[in-house]
Amino acid sequence: MQRMPLVCSTLLAASLIARPAAVDAQQPPGRPAPDYRRPSNPVVGIAVPVVANLPFSATVVIQNDRLMGDGSLLTRRTINLVARDSRGRTHNEMRRLAPESFHGSPELMQVILFDPETRLRTTYYPATHMARIQLIPIRPKSAGLPAPWTSQEDLGTDTLNGLEAKGIRRVYAVPADGGGGGQPVEVTDEIWHSPELHLDLLRRYTDPRIGENTAAISNLKREEPPASMFELPPGYTIANAIPSPAPAASTNPARVSDPMADELP
Repeated sequence: MQRMPLVCSTLLAASLIARPAAVDAQQPPGRPAPDYRRPSNPVVGIAVPVVANLPFSATVVIQNDRLMGDGSLLTRRTINLVARDSRGRTHNEMRRLAPESFHGSPELMQVILFDPETRLRTTYYPATHMARIQLIPIRPKSAGLPAPWTSQEDLGTDTLNGLEAKGIRRVYAVPADGGGGGQPVEVTDEIWHSPELHLDLLRRYTDPRIGENTAAISNLKREEPPASMFELPPGYTIANAIPSPAPAASTNPARVSDPMADELP
């Protein structure tokens, strides 16, 4: 397996914390695959599942290699801070992508917080000091739906960040009339997942029409993060009325045999 070495991930994270500047915004992180029929150049991050009693904080190092029309490759990078506390509350960021020549802290576009006890998701925007709060209902588990991928390969196990990771590679077939320039293409999504921490540690998304996106966990700390990471900072204006909280969800959700079934806020 070819993967981003953790040393390189750490050096990249350090190189992006010196001076501010940025060029392009990434899409919200998550495991669900985009519409593979259209080459939208998605920037895939690491989603943090809602699981209690498994606190951590980490840096997600993201590299986006975009294939340009002239055949050249445009490489951009960014970092996100992610965290989860013992109550299952999650913290996820979205920052701008920066060119290879950039050394600094990429502009923070938004922060997404989720509290499984109240089912409230708070999204705040540092540039405008505005925030939105949404009530997220419990999603029923779907069953009997066909898998969207055409094949899935077991890549075995590896050790990442001191954790055992299980790898899979899923292939999505794009027909000739699905944006592939008249030729069928295969899009791959490679995921290395830690069953112990219920977290993806490495994800590589490759579309031959647009390039490759890699997201890797770095600087993992398995300790309780500061409570402030899961709270709306002072001075923000809430742009919508706060809904009434839903009944509190269990703070110790049952473990599932399929790690892909963890709830993603």
